[in-house]
Amino acid sequence: MFDTLSERFQRVIKNIAGLGQITENNIKSTLQEVRTALLEADVALPVIEQLNQVLLQKSLGQTVLQGINPGQAFIKIVHDELITLMGATANTLNLNAPPPAVILLAGLQGSGKTTSAAKLARFIKETTQKSILLVSTDVYRPAAIEQLKILAHELQIDFFESDPSQTPLAITTAALAHAKRHLHDIIILDTAGRLHIDDKMMHEIQQLHQACHPIETLFVIDSMMGQDAVKTAQAFDASLPLTGVILTKLDGDARGGAALSVRYITGKPIKLMGVGEKLDALEVFHPERIVSRILGMGDILTLVEQAQQKIDLKKAEKLAKKFQKGKGFDLEDFRDQIKQMRNLGGMKNLLDKLPGVGQLSGAVKDKLDDKLFIQFEVMINSMTPKERYYPENIRGSRKQRIAKGSGMQIQDVNRLLSQFSKMQKMMLRFSSPNKLKNMMQQLKNIPGFLPPGE
Repeated sequence: MFDTLSERFQRVIKNIAGLGQITENNIKSTLQEVRTALLEADVALPVIEQLNQVLLQKSLGQTVLQGINPGQAFIKIVHDELITLMGATANTLNLNAPPPAVILLAGLQGSGKTTSAAKLARFIKETTQKSILLVSTDVYRPAAIEQLKILAHELQIDFFESDPSQTPLAITTAALAHAKRHLHDIIILDTAGRLHIDDKMMHEIQQLHQACHPIETLFVIDSMMGQDAVKTAQAFDASLPLTGVILTKLDGDARGGAALSVRYITGKPIKLMGVGEKLDALEVFHPERIVSRILGMGDILTLVEQAQQKIDLKKAEKLAKKFQKGKGFDLEDFRDQIKQMRNLGGMKNLLDKLPGVGQLSGAVKDKLDDKLFIQFEVMINSMTPKERYYPENIRGSRKQRIAKGSGMQIQDVNRLLSQFSKMQKMMLRFSSPNKLKNMMQQLKNIPGFLPPGE
């Protein structure tokens, strides 16, 4: 996420942090680098001008020029202003309305609107336990209604049956009546997208808005469109009272122009962001966490939240008890750890959220991908239960059979066993209660890492 922008910003930070003294000349030189980085990220020009003006004004203040560590003071200013630019705080969905509360999704074709409707339904169901009805009014795109129906079935969420022969207004009216009869709390209305903005499209969606009086009108934007996404949002906002934005495909956006521009240009908060293709890949947009990633500081809070939601606690407790009994770490456990990591979004997702990873070279990052771990899992699946429990017995003919059964080479099996051995040694360090206690005591000394009393 925002790899290019992050790389440029971290280069700027490194340069400014190394200066013993901050002067008007080197501040202006630094801000020129910031400007170039933002232009390359396809950030809207008014946003760049505003940001640079504020940074210049605050950087020439006494706090920076006469500070003990002026470089760090400048970085703090950049950090705070980027957060302000994107909205300062996270904006939650407003669901405070008599049921059924309607959420209307608008946007251009190809922005990921239908998938976002399903992701949003899952997100609300898991965070609020409210009953949801998914509705498609897209009678133009072939199989659009069927696509949402399939996604609703996969998520076990109610779907309102509609037909391309109906008008979008008729579908909306019928869906509202259905939701009232069946006591649904929330309706998520997926509207038709277009390849461009036209009067007919705007008139139709205005009719739908008047008919259903949505509590939230969310504009779905493909973040990789950059400035074009912002211009489109402006056009929609002129015709619809938008309440917020969903940024999609953020995981594939190396630039970040839309994320940095939307709030400032439209005045509408980014409420949610799509960070992957899976239906659970929708997150609340926290400006301070995004800025932390851009500046190479990681995003530990989101990582902890994801771990709390997705890590299998029963398996974690089982492994802890196994260690307490003095039993070793085997390949079955190793495979479980790989699965847990994949549940958290894979290696790339983890790396994006860890502090300092942005400073790793591109060659190192490329090696730390999910492909290797997927291969490990396939090879472990090709083993017998006895081999998983007693990996020290895997030699000669057994390696050949495992390699053949998994479609790998013997050197791949050797690599797996080597990595497992390293992991086994590391895990055994935590098997001793005294060592674990000492480690926790050390973590306590890090401000904010553990709450008091832990």
